[in-house]
Amino acid sequence: MKLLPYWQDTATPFAGADAGPLGGKVDAVVIGGGFTGLSAALALAKTGASVVLLEAGRVATGASGRNGGHVNNGTAHDFAGLAASLGLDHARRLYHAFDAAVDTVERIVAEEAIDCSFRRCGKIKLAAKPQHFDKLAASFDLLQREADPDTRLIPREGVRAEVGSDIYYGGLVYEKSAQMHMGRFGAGLATAAARAGARIFEDTPVTGLTRLQGRAHRVETPRGTIEAAQVLVATGPSQKGPFGFFRRRIVAVGSFIVATEPLSKDQLHSIMPGRRNATTSRIIGHYYRLSPDDRLIWGGRARFAMSNPTSDAKSGRILEAGLQQAFPQLGKPRLDYCWGGLVDMTADRLPRAGEHEGLLYAMGYSGHGAQMSVHMGQNMAAVMGGRAEANPLRDLPWPVVPGHFGPAWFLPLVGAYFGIKDRFQ
Repeated sequence: MKLLPYWQDTATPFAGADAGPLGGKVDAVVIGGGFTGLSAALALAKTGASVVLLEAGRVATGASGRNGGHVNNGTAHDFAGLAASLGLDHARRLYHAFDAAVDTVERIVAEEAIDCSFRRCGKIKLAAKPQHFDKLAASFDLLQREADPDTRLIPREGVRAEVGSDIYYGGLVYEKSAQMHMGRFGAGLATAAARAGARIFEDTPVTGLTRLQGRAHRVETPRGTIEAAQVLVATGPSQKGPFGFFRRRIVAVGSFIVATEPLSKDQLHSIMPGRRNATTSRIIGHYYRLSPDDRLIWGGRARFAMSNPTSDAKSGRILEAGLQQAFPQLGKPRLDYCWGGLVDMTADRLPRAGEHEGLLYAMGYSGHGAQMSVHMGQNMAAVMGGRAEANPLRDLPWPVVPGHFGPAWFLPLVGAYFGIKDRFQ
């Protein structure tokens, strides 16, 4: 079993990083080479702006290259709960932003001819308990009437047409959702940005940021210093660098994934006849899909721990038990890959984008970032071009997480709390 992401092992890495000197002045510096940063760099470069992207490691190998491969519409919240907390109009606008995000990914894949197996497949959210289905059903009418007429409620007796398991009590289908190969998309997005004129520097962490005036900053790195008229911070759950404002507002949570050996056609049909994306309703639940080469990719927050080889292997064993519970007909398939990554969670699980002391930012996707990161990169490029209204998240305040200053010391307590909630709710 390989302790590395399937997406990265089965994709050709980006090979267009800039090896030249770093210095001078540019229109825009983008900090972070995940989907947000790469998407923003692509959009900015296409307007003719001079763009430098700085990535501390390799592009698209953080959260963007370590996820479950879903490109889902719909928010982390049920729509009724979101409407109750934000108001119906605001909830609808946010929901439609997630719809538009899937469209943005599809458009970029087509425009840039990125070979990443993008496919509109739909998603089913599966009720793990009878009361969870009741909650889905209670929210469904409002969701279908006010935000998404393409959703469908599936009773328990209809689940097997979607997912070949008897452990679920119904589900909600979101027809707009999609999936793709994250490693190939990330490399293709970086190639497109470089082709448009963006200079991409890998292994170049930002060590200092000094505001000059307005949005202009001096950006320091071990490879040199550069001045930018505008800076976009797209670091996600970065634990290093001069980003304390963001670290106080984001909790980095580990999420873990395994990928089986390739399965037979009969096995594939027995577990996922519709080949949709699937998520479950538990707080510490699962998310899964089939890969382009017919593997089952099964993930979840198996443990409230950070990702490293030892932690990933322990989490993989927990995920394997969950997989076997859902699909006993598979027996015990060989696991070929096991990996983990960090999810940039906000307190309310809604992403954030805006401006703080002259720095523009977009992050906090809370496990729903594959599509929104790409979309917000494009939108924040528009903001940098003078269109403030292009940011659909501009009205969301962003308070600190109380008692949080960096590494999340409280994660084991949070995990225990959510485990109790999952058991009794």
